[in-house]
This record gives sequence, structure tokens and C-alpha cells, in this order.
Amino acid sequence: MTVASEDDTHHNVTVVSDAEKIVGYPTSFVSLRCLLSDELSNVAMHVRKLVGTKHPLLSTARGLIYDSRNNLQMRGLVVLLMSKAAGPSQHTASDHLPQDMVSGIYPSQRNLAEVTELIHTAFLVHRGIINLKGWTNSDGPLKDMQFGNKMSVLSGDFLLANACTGLAQLNNTKVVELISSAIGDLVQGIYHEIHNSLEDNSLTDEINMDMWEEQTFLSHGALLAKSCQAAMELAKHDKDAQGLAYKYGKHLSLGHKLNSDLQLFVKSSSSADPVTFSFNSAPVVFHRQIVGQETWCHQLQQAKTIGRQMDYTKLRSTIKLEKGVTSTIDLCRYHGNKALESIQCFPSSEARSALENIARAVTKF
Repeated sequence: MTVASEDDTHHNVTVVSDAEKIVGYPTSFVSLRCLLSDELSNVAMHVRKLVGTKHPLLSTARGLIYDSRNNLQMRGLVVLLMSKAAGPSQHTASDHLPQDMVSGIYPSQRNLAEVTELIHTAFLVHRGIINLKGWTNSDGPLKDMQFGNKMSVLSGDFLLANACTGLAQLNNTKVVELISSAIGDLVQGIYHEIHNSLEDNSLTDEINMDMWEEQTFLSHGALLAKSCQAAMELAKHDKDAQGLAYKYGKHLSLGHKLNSDLQLFVKSSSSADPVTFSFNSAPVVFHRQIVGQETWCHQLQQAKTIGRQMDYTKLRSTIKLEKGVTSTIDLCRYHGNKALESIQCFPSSEARSALENIARAVTKF
């Protein structure tokens, strides 16, 4: 088992930056037309008031603008690469002429990529809303957190409204249906995440990997899968091509989430670094499925300190003794391979190679 390193991180960034050159479109930022609007400028002025607080909206905003390592906005890039890899359809309508394409991509497909990014970013901002139940002043001034929550709602709603406007302007009923259903999937998936994150539920609810994949697809995969399919629809590709594009987005997203969940269990970390993880992350769910609910509850009791606090370092060591981690690695590689398989029917090109490189990068250890 290899460990993620600085070299791997640099490689991932290089993969994305090379892909951006292929589509002729810098996707490191959300739609500039949206970011430079007067409305969002006013929101940004208010967000500055949160500087010095611990509200997650600040780190989200900082990550969107400065942090190239996280590649928070890779979804739009994948949609553009998929559009270029598939190329124009033989059944393209008269209002979609080859000369309308820029770098092999129709304007409507570029607009779709922006819509996808706006939706993802809107939900990312909304996820930063803090549950203030039981909040104490030792955690930080309550009024700052309340203000941060209001700004998270306002900012997320603004981005989502712009996405819906852009979606309507595509003038394609099927695409509107696809992306609208993806928004519904996101809401449902996040509801499951919130329910599962509650400690009482995460300790007692029985969950297996089939359930995990189903719920994770809703919250992390549906948007990209359906956006890739929508990109094919905009170019009038047939159902087979749309289905393959959908599969690539689905398997890439699941592979990426599995890889993300694995990092705490496979990378080396300093003993001084605090350890914490979700009981509904993939390695833990696999572990719970392997050892059974009774053994899992017993292991949780053993991992608690005298003060009844959870010793996550001890629990992680217990989990790593079983096959949950290796099973997650195998599943991650499976989804990576399925993503690669789904695009082999597209003509060999720089765009297809970039999609292949991204699939390998997000499932690499």
C-alpha cells in the first residue's frame, strides 16, 4: 500500500491544469460573470465581517479562490472534457453547427459546465451552516456564528438561483429535467448525511456498503453523472453515448469519495495530529459490515477513555487490523477502472486521455 505524498498532490494539480489547457477554459474559478456581479460583491463585503471567527464559510470561500490542491471545481472541467472527447454527433441539429464550437465544445456545453459548478458550490456553501444547538460562548461568540449562518444561506441561495437561470437559458427540456433531478438527489443525499452524522444514529444504525454507495451517489455523484449525460444531450448524442458519459461521472465520483475517506487510514500522520473521522466513512462501514454490529459496539466501548470520550487513534488502529481498509481500496480501484472502461468507445484524443488521467489520479494511492 502506497501513501499519498506531496508528489502525488503535485501530480493531481498538474493533471487538472493540463486538462484545462485542452478545453481552452480556465475552470479554477466559478463563473466570472457570477463572481463579478454587484449582488455577490455585496455578499462578499458582509462575509469579510467573519474574518477572525471560526465559521466554515470563510474556509469554503478561501478554498474556492486560493486552494488549487483541493480542486473543488473539477466537475465543470470534467463536463467540458467529456463534451470534447465525444465531439459533435452525426445527428446534430441545424442550430448546432461545427463552426459554432470553440476548442471542440459547443457554447451550450460550456454554459452547462458553469451551471454544474454553481450548483456544486451552492451546496458546498450551504453545508457550512453550523448547528448552533448547545452552542456555548467558549466555542466562539454566538452572534458571529448566527451571522455566518445567515450569510451561508444567502450566498448559497444566490449561487443556486444563478444556476437555475443559466439552466433555463439552455432551452433544452431534457437537460433541465436531468439537472433538476440531480439537485433533488443532492438534497436527499445531504439529508441522509445529516441523519447519519448524528452520534446516536451512527452508533446504532446498521449500514452496509450497498446502502453507503446508494447514499453517496446521491450526495456526491448524481450531479456529475447527470451533467456528463446532459452534455451529450446538448450535442444530440444517442442514448448509448449518454449512458456511457453518465457511468463515467458516477464511477469517478464514487472513486473520488472512497479515496477521500481512505486518506486518514492510509497516509502517515504525526502522533501530535488530532485524529477524528466519521463512523459512516467507507473504511468504517466496511469494517462494521465485516465484524458485525455486536463486535463493532464492543470495539467502540473499548476505544472510549475514562472520561467517556472517543479515542479515535485507538479506534483507527483497531479498524486497520481488519480488512475494511483493503476492501475500500479494492472498491476504489474498481470504480476507477469502470470509469476508464466507460470512455473507451470515444475516439482517441487529448480530451479522452485527460479524462483517463483524472480517473487514475483520483483513485491513486
